[in-house]
Amino acid sequence: MLSRAFAVSRCLSLSTLFAVGSAAAMEWPLPPPGEDIVGQVQVLKAKYEDTFADLGVANDLGYLEMVAANPGVDAWLPGEGNEIILPTRFILPPGPREGIVINLAEYRMYYYPKGGKVVHTFPLGIGREGWSSPVTNARITGKTPNPSWSPPQSIREEHAADGDPLPSVVPPGPDNPLGPYKMSLSTPGYLIHGSNKKFGIGMRVSHGCFRMLNHNVLKLAGMVAVGTPVRIINEPYKFGRSGGKVYLEAHAPLSDTGDASVVDKHTAVINALLKNDEFANLHLDWEMLREVVAAEDGLPVEIAQPEQAVATTAPAI
Repeated sequence: MLSRAFAVSRCLSLSTLFAVGSAAAMEWPLPPPGEDIVGQVQVLKAKYEDTFADLGVANDLGYLEMVAANPGVDAWLPGEGNEIILPTRFILPPGPREGIVINLAEYRMYYYPKGGKVVHTFPLGIGREGWSSPVTNARITGKTPNPSWSPPQSIREEHAADGDPLPSVVPPGPDNPLGPYKMSLSTPGYLIHGSNKKFGIGMRVSHGCFRMLNHNVLKLAGMVAVGTPVRIINEPYKFGRSGGKVYLEAHAPLSDTGDASVVDKHTAVINALLKNDEFANLHLDWEMLREVVAAEDGLPVEIAQPEQAVATTAPAI
């Protein structure tokens, strides 16, 4: 039976070794119906001055994505010449491929322009514990360049208690937490916006709003229109097909009450598989599935093997 390490190494054998260049948003051709994976895992050799935060900004990846894909590597001093995995291969989120889809569990947004030919994806900062971002269906209701910020009373009180009082209005500029652009959502009190801080994209850092890298929020603002639907989901386990094979992409589940147990995680994945008619007749590698769920590294890994190679009965938990 194949190990997860072998499956990942096989995936990486198809990756691209390259030097870090200028930042560019990820845009991929939209796969046809029945195909769910876009992009390709990439590998680079770290320079002495590299950090995961800087590499994330340069490659449109969030900080926690980088940490999850590179277990055991020092995020602040990866080491000259060490190979760093860039997790730039994605299973598209479940559901309609239209408008904006935000998957909280992977700290990532997907945008499907009208016409159905490409998909764009961007890392996000989301609501921290106690200020969780909502799971809901919304739409873009407004677009504002160079916004001012009027912090809500609850946030002003929080900052005042920490000895960091806020003014009633923060004008546009480099000190504005909304960055160069904001997009209002139909869910009251929530925005998609830029930031005056690079660190925090791809983490739980906000009061519920969705933070983007500034070059990404400007790119998105140039593409989306008022009225664009925004579907916000929380799916730590994504399943998808590519080339007739089935893949699982696992992320650490979000929780405001403590981490879920390993048994709970495995049960959630297996129940999702058993309830999905699309996977009813597949022969799944349950041991591989366990390894992928345990790793939570965000890399799509094949979990189905040829019919003669694996039993079809799920093991007892």
